[in-house]
Amino acid sequence: MDRLPQELVIDILSRLPISTIMQSKSVNRAWRILIRNQVFVNMHFKRMVENDPSFILQIRDQPIQSQLYFGDFSSHPNDRNVTIITKKLTMLPLLTNFHLVSSCNGLLCLRGTHRSLGLICIYNPFTRDSIELPKLIAKGPSHQVGILGFGLDATTNKYKVVEVSYKRTSRASPSHVVRPVNSLAPQIIAPSSIDSEVHILTVGNGSPTRRNLGSFPFHFMCQKSQVLVNGKLHWISYPRGSKAYLAIVSFDLGNEQFKEVPRPDCISSDRQFHELVVLRGCLSAVCFDYDNKELEIWVMKEYDVKESWVKEFSIGTYLPKILQPDERESLDSSMFYMPKTCMRVLCQLRSGGILLEYKIKALFVYDPHCRTFQNFQLTFEGIPRCFTLAVHVASLNWIDTFIEAP
Repeated sequence: MDRLPQELVIDILSRLPISTIMQSKSVNRAWRILIRNQVFVNMHFKRMVENDPSFILQIRDQPIQSQLYFGDFSSHPNDRNVTIITKKLTMLPLLTNFHLVSSCNGLLCLRGTHRSLGLICIYNPFTRDSIELPKLIAKGPSHQVGILGFGLDATTNKYKVVEVSYKRTSRASPSHVVRPVNSLAPQIIAPSSIDSEVHILTVGNGSPTRRNLGSFPFHFMCQKSQVLVNGKLHWISYPRGSKAYLAIVSFDLGNEQFKEVPRPDCISSDRQFHELVVLRGCLSAVCFDYDNKELEIWVMKEYDVKESWVKEFSIGTYLPKILQPDERESLDSSMFYMPKTCMRVLCQLRSGGILLEYKIKALFVYDPHCRTFQNFQLTFEGIPRCFTLAVHVASLNWIDTFIEAP
């Protein structure tokens, strides 16, 4: 390939799986340089985005949560059958116990727990390079990090971690206790007992920096998925201290401002959206219709335009076959098949199917055309019964390329 124009070589190599590309580093020095070329990295990532999304999966039912798996979904627009290819990832020695927070452009945001408590790390599991970010200095036992968000500021080409911390200012009832980000059920932060504070950690042009943006008037639900659309992170919030008023709040990674985003019309006294998700690049809201026992997915076709919200999917009751017999027998009412706290919408595949997670134990795909379900058996070595999952697009982003001296 030495005689081929570099543009053609880049085009050919950008079509290969990332694991194959990483193996090709050993071919010669020229290929190693080419693989780090930003034009090549961007072209490969663009092709990966066009495919079905992958996922990163973390174990949940072992004392030391230090292992991640990579899963790749393979489907075809003309074939509704979906297969899974899985791989155990090489982990960092500095993180012996951590939570998987989120993924952006092939980079993972990991938060340390136990002995690594307070540590935040950005890691590419394929290039195996990483960076440790400055810790939040706790001001006392009542001060803790509640929400983390991670994304790219396209205006500066710098990555930012948004860290929302809470300080309890008075004695709170048990229902007001802040749960970890990976808690199964969303937990509401009680505005009467907790003050909110925002920090920004910026990665790029030298050593990572931390800035305090001060307090803010919103009180977020803990979410199981990061929602990054149009360069903005999104959360569900009770901004006025009223549980009767649900809002969607965005944080612009560029101008670092909070803003309310128009809500869908599915909101009513007995029908609230409980989850935000990204479907094919669009902001989407998930709610449960208790009358019809259906999970509804509303999609904002044009960002920040209220009239563009449409109800795109209605998914009926279903119990994954992977659940144990005793669990299945205990579910004696259809109300338990799809309670809002058990079902999580992950993404939409190229085939049009919706990838769903049930009770952090099962994955399956809903086919909206045939209104049928396809189960997945997670059979790769060492996989546990419970897991944390983040939608992920593998990339060749090299952390040291955007951490340059000022």
